[in-house]
Amino acid sequence: MKDIKLLAIDLAKNKFQLHGNDEFGNCVYKKQISRSKLMETIENLPLCTIVMEACGGANHWCRKFDAMGHTSKQVHAKYVKPFVKTGKNDANDAEAIAEAATRPYMSFSKTKSIESQDIQSLHRVRSLYVKNKTALSNQIRGILTEYGIVAPLGLAKLKIVIQDELESTENDLSASMRSIVDDLYTQLLNLESKVSEYSQIILELSKKNQNYILLQSIPGVGPMVATAVMSLMGDPNDYKNGRQFAAFLGLVPKQNSSGGKTKLAGITKYGDTYVRTLLVHGARSVVRCAKGKVDQRSLWITKKFQEIGYNKTSIAVANKMARMCLAIIKTQQPYKTI
Repeated sequence: MKDIKLLAIDLAKNKFQLHGNDEFGNCVYKKQISRSKLMETIENLPLCTIVMEACGGANHWCRKFDAMGHTSKQVHAKYVKPFVKTGKNDANDAEAIAEAATRPYMSFSKTKSIESQDIQSLHRVRSLYVKNKTALSNQIRGILTEYGIVAPLGLAKLKIVIQDELESTENDLSASMRSIVDDLYTQLLNLESKVSEYSQIILELSKKNQNYILLQSIPGVGPMVATAVMSLMGDPNDYKNGRQFAAFLGLVPKQNSSGGKTKLAGITKYGDTYVRTLLVHGARSVVRCAKGKVDQRSLWITKKFQEIGYNKTSIAVANKMARMCLAIIKTQQPYKTI
């Protein structure tokens, strides 16, 4: 084990496959160990580079290994797959991770700090409550439709319809069905309360961090976008420029070029779907409000809107917003309208 310079770990729930290479790339260690033995094994290693796939639990292990003095890295699974030889198993996967990590131009995922992990978890839980609230409201609509009750669009109008129909004696709802709808309505109110609760937590957090405040100076960026972007960005110096951060979020065109002919398609949609979605929603609001304004950015948006339409303009604005986010965090200067 003293000759190990690069250790690849295939992460799992209980069993971890280790693959160690020396400085010449030769395999000098190959072993499967239990979860309880992993930390003990790493403690007995000389300081080296530890690589694993970017998956559930990878950030936790990277933080632990970095604290010991090792250099930890995460490789996206799609970059590991081409290096898997013959059949797929844990040993081959660990070997493929080690091989992928030695490539000179390999891209590695950033390790999240505890703070970033906390913010991301807040967003994920809130997103889950929003999803469940939407699903439940649609189910209530479907049930009421079967009894001849059609609710208008919008959650507020749906709540009014539910209340009216539960009190009314002129519809076809039986006693048992009234009880079911009442129970579903109570659950809907609880979910709505949870969404508001987590939104308030995020709002309060956005007021306590200077980076969040700076990001909210950008038109279209509010507490939700600012906190989500910062939780994903990590160290801004890890990105060469704003375009690289926009590409990291999947907001750049997909290329299929060959023979000197450039062919661009839709955006790549790489990276975090949730953060990209928030940026696009923020961009849509900016595009809607740009008409009639005479500042340089609004004039550019209006021109783009006339040339390529609403949706493509929104993506272009979201791309610029991502670049602005990185520039503002690097310079620590708020957004200025020209």
